[in-house]
Amino acid sequence: MQSLRFVMLGVALVLAAGVPAQAGEQAVKPPFQLSDVRMMVRLSQPQIAPDGKRIALIVTRYDWKTDQSRPRIEVVDVASGKARVLTWHRKGINALQWSHDGTRLGFIAEAPAPAAVKAEGGKSGAAVTGADAKPKPQVFVLPMDGGDARQITQTPRGVDGFAWSPHDARIAYISEDAPANAKALAHHDGAFEVTDGNFQLRNALAPWHLWVVASSGSKAVRLTEGSYSLQTDQQGTPYPAWSADGRTIAFIRYPGPYWGPSFHSIVDVVAAAGGTPRTLSDQQGAMSVQYAPDSATRYAYLRPRNGDENNGNAVYVGANGHDRDVTADLARNIDRYAWMPDGRSLLLSGELGTRSVLWLQPLHGKARVLDLGDVDVQQQPSVARDGAIAFIGSTSTHPDELYVLRRAGAAPRRLTDLNSIADQRLLGRTQSIDWTGPGGFHEDGVLVYPVHYEAGRRYPLVLVIHGGPEGASTVVFSPLTQLLSAAGFLVFEPNYRGSTNLGDAYQHAIFRDTGEGPGQDVMAGLAAVEKLGIVDTNRIGVSGWSYGGYMTAWLTGHYDIWKAAVAGAALTDWVMDYTIAYYQMGDTYFFGGSPWVAKYRDIWRAQSPIAYAQNVKAPTLIMGDVGDANVPLVNSYEWYHALRDNGVAVRFIAYPADTHFPEDIVQTTDVYRRWVDWMKQYLH
Repeated sequence: MQSLRFVMLGVALVLAAGVPAQAGEQAVKPPFQLSDVRMMVRLSQPQIAPDGKRIALIVTRYDWKTDQSRPRIEVVDVASGKARVLTWHRKGINALQWSHDGTRLGFIAEAPAPAAVKAEGGKSGAAVTGADAKPKPQVFVLPMDGGDARQITQTPRGVDGFAWSPHDARIAYISEDAPANAKALAHHDGAFEVTDGNFQLRNALAPWHLWVVASSGSKAVRLTEGSYSLQTDQQGTPYPAWSADGRTIAFIRYPGPYWGPSFHSIVDVVAAAGGTPRTLSDQQGAMSVQYAPDSATRYAYLRPRNGDENNGNAVYVGANGHDRDVTADLARNIDRYAWMPDGRSLLLSGELGTRSVLWLQPLHGKARVLDLGDVDVQQQPSVARDGAIAFIGSTSTHPDELYVLRRAGAAPRRLTDLNSIADQRLLGRTQSIDWTGPGGFHEDGVLVYPVHYEAGRRYPLVLVIHGGPEGASTVVFSPLTQLLSAAGFLVFEPNYRGSTNLGDAYQHAIFRDTGEGPGQDVMAGLAAVEKLGIVDTNRIGVSGWSYGGYMTAWLTGHYDIWKAAVAGAALTDWVMDYTIAYYQMGDTYFFGGSPWVAKYRDIWRAQSPIAYAQNVKAPTLIMGDVGDANVPLVNSYEWYHALRDNGVAVRFIAYPADTHFPEDIVQTTDVYRRWVDWMKQYLH
């Protein structure tokens, strides 16, 4: 299962772009600046109503003084573009879903914890203490003809995901079981056995299971139980899938609640009335299962193509035990999919070169790219019964807004203007650039010019390398790269083997070549930019977060051309990281086996930047989160001491957050400030 190990959270490190500014614009518009970041609005989870007339979405603003996010649900009228606020002061809003008749909107939000832990089936547990006393995410249903949202679930451990039944009478949801050692915990004995967990865990995990409750609220009925799990500690929101006749519910079955063995996930199904689950598809690596809208037997799911974790995700469609990859001809990664109303075609989203696009994929036949003009697709699109499509989109000059297509193939129409701050700023001009890389691969990236670029001058250059490695640099708005552009830098974001935008062969080429091959790709891209005659080759910096941080560490240990480096959440020691990070088994797919097995040991060491730390000369800023279970901060501690002890100018900034990138506005802005200032200090 392609998990995008090092994809940066909290901010997409994708290059921003602009159009050449007119002289008048330069005189009037100021460049994008740090204070503008506070004003940006996040749009997420667009859900178009079944009749296609309204779109619900989550709109999140940020309070700088309190450092809090302020999410609320808004609904936008498609015809007029007018928006109406549906919720106020709710926290943890997630998983918006219209009822099939369009009269109600379901969502997850925080609710006060029950007074005592009581199993849904009626068995009493321990009193609520500690973490269990905190607010829990529960399912709420909001009537669209007026009135307050009603809390439907009362589960002690909270709800992770839910789905309406076809006739809206019931809701299936997924919730974590009570700890197996609940009684011991009540007596302050929290000892637990370490298995597939990461070093940040403080207790054993319990599995997640499936329940059904009336959509009007009632006693819930449990449908699954056992040591297997319907969710893990690192997966995204899980959605159960109802068949069109409402008789069965499909779900992703993981071996257990830990992410480590999650690559062995399969698709199971259980009768909505209860009974023993059975396997619907035994193809391992399955995720995101959905029934066709008109079928009780036909289903789809994502899975790495041919079961190879180093390939991109494909969409498999099955019925009666026969599954096939309907996206085989594309031979590239698919980020997301949705059924079209006819049940005979799918809407796909993913990267194509330096664009994020939509394809219409018939179950039999070739996919075609939809013409979206200059709009790139972000997040999961939503499809109405009449074929209208809602999605969050961004352009090179404008951050995320809500868009609608009246049908597949129609021109996109923008419905919101929530991030108009970008229109009031002078932005860097962008262009895609491509080159032939090592091994004859066609490679590409994105180049952003300084805001006040003048032809004939040479400028300092900053590389901003994307994470993943299963990610891609595309031409959409990014605060960080616009801040660098405003500071007078050329900004180059190269794609490299392992990226998801250039097909499976390119993505797969990172297998057993995690550092040297990608490093050569980046250097080939840098050479292509230098040929443009606009780079001051004595002032080049390199930077990135997550796998981009890994690439930064690798490149500074192998090429002595860098005048500055920023290594954010950088993996520097594969062996140590494998041993303590949650990713564990995921790392083995890069190399073919464990570093603790003699057959594979040497390559893990050889591909670790820490082995080459003595070669680093570039002044380096290291940043990361204290509680990062993805790329544990121990990596950064190693890198810091290795560089400092070898006389390299180095600073190490840690953020007190339990995430892979700070998610709050104050610390996010601080990352940007330090990143830009470090490059200004050493490249200007």
